[in-house]
Amino acid sequence: MNPKPSSIEEYISWFPSEIQEKLRIIRETLKKAVPEATEVISYHMPAIKTTEVLVYYAAMKNHLGYYPTNQPIEEFKKELEGFHTSKGAIQIPYSADLPLKLIADIAIFRKEIAKQNAELKKMKKKAR
Repeated sequence: MNPKPSSIEEYISWFPSEIQEKLRIIRETLKKAVPEATEVISYHMPAIKTTEVLVYYAAMKNHLGYYPTNQPIEEFKKELEGFHTSKGAIQIPYSADLPLKLIADIAIFRKEIAKQNAELKKMKKKAR
């Protein structure tokens, strides 16, 4: 495993130029979809977060990994047909066009889930 990158740009720089381009496109898509999110490195991968991490993304040997947790994968099951998915992960082959609308829609969906989770935490705290 590579050492933890100090920034998303450093992480992206580790890969060949064609993969760097795809990672930068995903990064920009996420920034536009959830402009209030903060970019972080978590588990050695780029991620965006609001009150919690919304999605991670990473370059793998044969695909790009997009990690939004399992709930969006269930919610967007129909749109994800044709992609290999597992609990919490979506594999986007390097040969495929990036599904930018889907990437954005999933991030927005996760933002709403994070907002609900934060509200539930607040209510639980008040109930104590």
